[in-house]
Amino acid sequence: MSGYPPLRFGVVGIDHRHIYDQVTSLLALGAQCAGFATEGEPNTLKGFSERFPAIPRVADPDRLLEDPSIQLIVCAAVPCERAGIGIRAMGCGKHFMVDKPGVTSSGQLEAVRRAQRETGRIFTVNFTERFEVRAVTRATELVRAGAIGQVLQTVGLGPHRLNRHLRPPWFFDPDRNGGILVDVASHQIDQFLHFAQADDARIVAARYGNLGHPEDPGLQDFGEIILAHGQASGYIRVDWFTPSGLDAWGDGRLTILGTHGYIELRKYIDIAGRPGRDHLFLVDEQGTRYLDCSDADLPYYTDLVRDIFERHTNESAQALCFKVCELALKAQAQAEVIRREEP
Repeated sequence: MSGYPPLRFGVVGIDHRHIYDQVTSLLALGAQCAGFATEGEPNTLKGFSERFPAIPRVADPDRLLEDPSIQLIVCAAVPCERAGIGIRAMGCGKHFMVDKPGVTSSGQLEAVRRAQRETGRIFTVNFTERFEVRAVTRATELVRAGAIGQVLQTVGLGPHRLNRHLRPPWFFDPDRNGGILVDVASHQIDQFLHFAQADDARIVAARYGNLGHPEDPGLQDFGEIILAHGQASGYIRVDWFTPSGLDAWGDGRLTILGTHGYIELRKYIDIAGRPGRDHLFLVDEQGTRYLDCSDADLPYYTDLVRDIFERHTNESAQALCFKVCELALKAQAQAEVIRREEP
């Protein structure tokens, strides 16, 4: 980015594939990676080394956490370990960007909030389904400009392909990953708050269960939430049932209903339709339009680098980040457990 010296960052924990996008996006802005540290030999290690052969592995993460030349720590460790790494990073004067979920318990969230408040460092969860989807950027512009009137409801669908053979043991342990509503549904909670411009929400209902994988009793393969804020509502469905025949890891969709129209996003694939990703359909009083979102910006990383160099903590963004974590934890804790019925 012009106007700033190169940002230096370190990576602590590469256990989820989202780390590839985190590092790639920072390098694309001219940032410099000082090294990475990770426990053991995670499934992602080969892919990380192939993508970033120039980034050295560091045996001791403290070398990165205590390096005064590093401004940002990037993390995609095992979910239950992320909060502790973030607290340590902020205590060392570093800003912290983490894959979702940023926390897996209410105790962790309280500790992270306290550390962020005391240090003034940025703690940001990279909700990729908003921050790394160009169609969401374009939808935000349209909604803020009044294209569909006042937002009444969002319907967020987050289906995923299981790819069981690639999953590490922690993936099947809700004590380590937080559960499906904390992990996956945090994306859709974030999008509801964002588009409804809400600073909080009430959990009307929440459910999860293992409906199709009895051989993996710890797996939560289906979850749903209903949220409400004033007259606005949000329905969320997340699952691990995407079939192998789909040419994408999941048919992620978002519908935003307004008083004067609606927008539908088909984020990753338009099944039997247009090729590629980032499809946006706008329906209003004038008709139905398809918008190409390939030229829309992805401002998340640019905004983060700016805030780091300007020593500015975006209070509204920080509050939203923590609120998403809080609501996901509440939904998981109070959810009804769906019992699988034998066919």
